[in-house]
Amino acid sequence: MTPASRGFSATESGNLRDRVAGVALPPTPRFDVVVVGGGIVGLATAYELARSGRSVAVLEREPRLANHQTGNNSGVIHSGLYYAPGSFKARLALAGCAETVAFCREHDLPHEVTGKLVVATEPEELPRLAELKRRGDANGVPNHELDQAGMREYEPHVRGIAALYVPSTGITDFRAIAEKLGELVVKEGGEVHLGRAVRRIVRRAADVVVRTDDGDLLGTQVVVCAGLRCDEMARAAGADPGIRIIPFRGEYSGFGDRAAELVKGLIYPVPDPAFPFLGVHATRGIDGHVHAGPNAVLALAREGYSWGAIKPTEFLATVTYPGMLRIARRHWRYGFGEMHRSLSRKAMVTQIQRMLPEVQAADLHPAGAGVRAQAVKPDGTLVDDFLFVEQGSVDGSARPPAVLHVLNAPSPAATAALPIGREIVGRLGHS
Repeated sequence: MTPASRGFSATESGNLRDRVAGVALPPTPRFDVVVVGGGIVGLATAYELARSGRSVAVLEREPRLANHQTGNNSGVIHSGLYYAPGSFKARLALAGCAETVAFCREHDLPHEVTGKLVVATEPEELPRLAELKRRGDANGVPNHELDQAGMREYEPHVRGIAALYVPSTGITDFRAIAEKLGELVVKEGGEVHLGRAVRRIVRRAADVVVRTDDGDLLGTQVVVCAGLRCDEMARAAGADPGIRIIPFRGEYSGFGDRAAELVKGLIYPVPDPAFPFLGVHATRGIDGHVHAGPNAVLALAREGYSWGAIKPTEFLATVTYPGMLRIARRHWRYGFGEMHRSLSRKAMVTQIQRMLPEVQAADLHPAGAGVRAQAVKPDGTLVDDFLFVEQGSVDGSARPPAVLHVLNAPSPAATAALPIGREIVGRLGHS
């Protein structure tokens, strides 16, 4: 895909024509729906809209698609095992697991259904492993209990006392999926504009004005899938998001050749239920390389992919937010442990050795990082499900929402993107 700086296509729509000092200006482009954000959720939404016959434009401020959460994750196609029965995550991840594999097959994209182990290494983890099995059963996710001998049939070098094997889990390249969705949006008549930042969203009686640094667009409706900036975009649209995005950096450690031979597929720990993170896991990616991670370190900027990426104003806003202060008071030991693993290869390998005791510190090398856009309420609650907020028309009419904000879509949103797109389109109605 070779996008132009402003978009894959340049279709004029609408009949609006202003005149300034007697000079005719080109009409402001008008669409049924404008989607803000070119990550996988925004693109899946745009694809669903475009193939339903609605005119759609995607606005992405970065010079390429999927530049943040979508393009910097572990590449795992999640099964739906972990999530509370009845939640958005449970329902949409289960559907998305199968649909992601089917989409990759249809479009010849790299993927593999590998299965994974969730390993308990200590007796106190066994009740949590049993709860995972209960959730998996309730969500309709096939899973099998294994003893030590059983888990080593899948991963000969793993250490543990019990495990769940989840056969539907897989791996892929989510950036490749997002780029294919962008191509399909254009093929269906939509537009994708890169390098076009949105500054403000203004609701009017009959439409919504999306103000960008390269001119306005008009949408009958607007969907905001702005990831790390979604709460800022909500405020720019006059909405109270009720949350603040706290950026947590997740760093990955690559395995050298010797250690990589110790991992056949995916090996996960039993997660801590106090946090929406799945813990440091070992993954053989779709490119064949093995990495472990991520940890969860407070980032020093919204796009803080390293300790050197610092934006003082953003960091100050994060650490003075009441919700963040409450998290720090409750979980400071956890936070210091994550920082220690970030700064010390020895500390990181100690965590990995709980499941893979043969890995040594010398086997590890830096392998990139992602930043998770975690929604946090003012009381310190970490939002653990996808979160949608709708704004109606300014005239108070009962028509479908004028603006729909996606305010919490970290993992497993990449896996669940196609059904999330349908969920969003269903909420938009047929206006």
